[in-house]
Amino acid sequence: MIELLYAVLTLIFVVAGLTMVGMAMRAYVQTSRQAMLHLSLGFALAVAGAAATMISAFLNDFEQTQSLLLVNSGLTTFGYLFVMYSLVSYES
Repeated sequence: MIELLYAVLTLIFVVAGLTMVGMAMRAYVQTSRQAMLHLSLGFALAVAGAAATMISAFLNDFEQTQSLLLVNSGLTTFGYLFVMYSLVSYES
């Protein structure tokens, strides 16, 4: 049951994240602001971390959790760094 809940919540996160990627890309196309490109990349990395972790967890029967958490934390951290950079550099 917990695995199903994990999968559902991750899929919701992926859909919401990809929606934000699309919105940021549309804003980039409309405004040509580099910050929107960085924002899109940040959200894409966060989504990639969640998706890769979920897929790997099910493929490896939820073993090697330390590696799974490292990948998730790494991609999410770099994603949020891009999001932060986009917010800081927006006025530039």
